[in-house]
Amino acid sequence: MEEERDDKTRRRPAWWLFIGLALVAVVLFIPLLRSGSGEETGDVSLQAFAQEVEAGNAERIIIKGDKLILERPDGTEIESRKEEGISAIETLQRLGVSDAALQNVEISVEDEGTSFGDILLGLLGFAPLLLFVVIGFIIWRQFQRSGGGIFGFGKSKPRVTGVDGRRPNVTFGDVAGVEEAKLELQEVVEFLKSPDRFTRLGAHVPKGVLLVGPPGTGKTLLARAVAGEASVPFFSISASEFVEMFVGAGASRVRDLFEKAKTAAPSIIFVDEIDAVGRRRGVGLGGGNDEREQTLNQILVEMDGFETDTNVIVIAATNRADVLDAALLRPGRFDRRVLVDRPDAAGREAILQVHSRGKPLAPEVKLADIAKLTAGFTGADLENLMNEAAILAVRKGHLSIGSADLDEAFERIVAGPERSKKLLSPEERRVVAYHEAGHAFVMESMPDGDPVRKISIVSRGPALGFTMPLPERDRVLRSKEALEDEIAGLLGGRAVEELLCGSITTGAANDLERATALARAMVTQFGMSDDLGLRIFAGGDGVPLTWPPQQRDYAEGTALRIDAEIKGILDRAHDRATALLREHWGTVARLAEALLARETLERPEIEKLLAERDTGTEVPCPDERLLERGSAAATGA
Repeated sequence: MEEERDDKTRRRPAWWLFIGLALVAVVLFIPLLRSGSGEETGDVSLQAFAQEVEAGNAERIIIKGDKLILERPDGTEIESRKEEGISAIETLQRLGVSDAALQNVEISVEDEGTSFGDILLGLLGFAPLLLFVVIGFIIWRQFQRSGGGIFGFGKSKPRVTGVDGRRPNVTFGDVAGVEEAKLELQEVVEFLKSPDRFTRLGAHVPKGVLLVGPPGTGKTLLARAVAGEASVPFFSISASEFVEMFVGAGASRVRDLFEKAKTAAPSIIFVDEIDAVGRRRGVGLGGGNDEREQTLNQILVEMDGFETDTNVIVIAATNRADVLDAALLRPGRFDRRVLVDRPDAAGREAILQVHSRGKPLAPEVKLADIAKLTAGFTGADLENLMNEAAILAVRKGHLSIGSADLDEAFERIVAGPERSKKLLSPEERRVVAYHEAGHAFVMESMPDGDPVRKISIVSRGPALGFTMPLPERDRVLRSKEALEDEIAGLLGGRAVEELLCGSITTGAANDLERATALARAMVTQFGMSDDLGLRIFAGGDGVPLTWPPQQRDYAEGTALRIDAEIKGILDRAHDRATALLREHWGTVARLAEALLARETLERPEIEKLLAERDTGTEVPCPDERLLERGSAAATGA
């Protein structure tokens, strides 16, 4: 029934628009009515009318306003119209009718009366004004319906579930991979279900729960699951919906939202992306009168003004907890902070099981293997992976989702769709093949490097080829040696291009960007520089942390030392990669030639090609400078 009412509401503006267009059409038809009125049976010109009177063919003349009607002796009639402002007798005399002819004719004056056409013409004179009124009414109704009416600026428009018998249909069973967060929120569910158990011992209901985590980890889903488990109304709204161009509208909407939630208590208010209004006060361009800050102040007042027996819990989500105002995070407002982090391998497998419901999987599909492959994926990424695999299976005409579909979906998400029409010259294909072989060989040779799962020179997205490592396990901590090995693997492609004796290409642009970012983080954030020590350098990534931009907190000389350290890390990694490639050039060349022949190599083929490592094979273009630097790096100098 609710959906039918919504459909009728959406159709009303169309009906009003149709009525308005009909009025416009009638207004345009007025001249036709006016020109056509009075020109029906027997209409003649005034000259012909006068000739009939002079000839004695008139028994009676009837005058109705400007209309003249002549009745003949045989009962027929003719009509004509005179000019305004002159009498009928004077008109006939001017046209040559004699007084003798007029004396033999009975002349009568009758009331013209009001015809339907005249009434219609009179009413339609107001049509333009009526049309403007109708259009204004439609616009006003649209504003009222969207919450933007003249009386609706201060009204909140949350998405509400759990009212009028409609309960949220999401429970903790639909949420996987965040078991620690579910345990934290289970206590909130108990508060909402049976608050007497806690108030009996003097405990009060927590006023706010802040969900913090990267995008796509399931913060909104968790909030809905809490409402579903507790079977309470759920008021969901984005923080950006509070902020308006009208001063005070945001604060008014906050008050209205909390009043609705208190009326439906016990209930949950969910504010998504709260950092849109919850940022630190005093740093914006608008100062203390900034509309965003007024909205934040109202949220603080409302949360602090709860009575102890009001069972309304505010759940907020953000991925930028570092920018939130301190008053918002103090005890008494957001009492709980729940971390919703990226899932580990077991969590990813559980998430895949949830999102594979209703999707037929082929017998060879093992979700545990997919979970290992998707290290770093969030819940939203895994849902997208399963959906992409299902789409690919349908496109290929499969009856179930197979491992090939999942692999293809994974590569589409990570590297982009395959570009089969990307044509490369033979020399470009050779450079790309050696570039990817260099990456793979250096990654496999590093002590703390990840094994390579797949190498391909098939263009995907912006990349002309890709090397896909497969982490053996989820790593929470990264050592300095592991980061240096990763940088060396990233620079393996550039190093192999230099050893090919051709000019270096733009193919290593993304590799250099990632390697530089890692080296900068090692120096400015992780304290891994022997020269600069343990100090952290704010703004070391070159991006201002606040607005207005803060000044650099270190001297110009220190900046030069930071640049030198970053360059040193990159140079040492490049030298290690070069030395390895030069020493085992035969193996690298065999790997590259296999890529040129097959375009894609999987893990078993890679292991077979790397099983026997050739040593002492000369590179195409020996360079003494590179040889000296590579030897020094290999000996640890």
